[in-house]
Amino acid sequence: MAALPHITKETPPNRRSTGDPILTKTILILIAVGFLFLFLLLPLISVFANALSKGFGVYFETFKDRATISSIWLTLLAAAISVPLNLVFGIAASWAIAKFEFMGKNLLITLIDLPFSVSPVISGLIYVLIFGRQGWFGPWLEAHHLKIIFAVPGIVLATIFVTFPFVARELIPLMQSQGKEDEEAAIVLGASGWQTFWRVTIPNIKWGLLYGVILCNARAMGEFGAVSVVSGHIRGYTNTMPLQIEILYSEYKFEAAFAVASLLALLALVTLVVKTLAERRNAITLKAQSMLEA
Repeated sequence: MAALPHITKETPPNRRSTGDPILTKTILILIAVGFLFLFLLLPLISVFANALSKGFGVYFETFKDRATISSIWLTLLAAAISVPLNLVFGIAASWAIAKFEFMGKNLLITLIDLPFSVSPVISGLIYVLIFGRQGWFGPWLEAHHLKIIFAVPGIVLATIFVTFPFVARELIPLMQSQGKEDEEAAIVLGASGWQTFWRVTIPNIKWGLLYGVILCNARAMGEFGAVSVVSGHIRGYTNTMPLQIEILYSEYKFEAAFAVASLLALLALVTLVVKTLAERRNAITLKAQSMLEA
């Protein structure tokens, strides 16, 4: 009987080690850390260092200025109005897109993405052309003593325009992946439309909804371009925090400008912390659900 040929056993391709060399991992980590330090941490440190360069007395003195206080309140007001409105729009639009088929669905999705591709300055100019004194509705608004451009309503409208995709864009893929089986089951069991919405839909999308609101709020507080066009830069009346920072810096009031910038950065950091905590809570919830299903 002929001897069988010797067969060399090789490791299957799918079982080969996929680990990267230690040197490659170290280089990639150093590049990532260096990038974050150079473009994120270093500017933040610089802002706070310059804001406190002349001590806490000068720092807190900035926030006693009437124009600065007005810019803070106007920023919070614009966010407080635009975020809830975008929340309602985002839920309605994402629910319609994910749960129903209708003519113009793709057009609606395209319009939702429009603020991502249009420059904020252009969006501000659009409102000027519509509501300005020489705009389409300008004469009518002036005849009725209504003011939108160079006033708070214009700032709110511009903020809504640049922020309305965030909630919808966070919810649309989430609701599409979940399908509509849960809602159909609730309706079959006798639940009304509102009961289905509050007890089935909202609990299923609550974390995505929270992410969208957080991102929307962060953009609303930091918007500059569109607000700058419609505000008129009226100190103490139509300047938000980003506009106030620009004015203070252009007047060589560097400490005051960095003080307001540090407050805006602090609000952004708080938003980031809330988002991180929400993501951690979501991960814990998903892990608990997977363990129950197992």
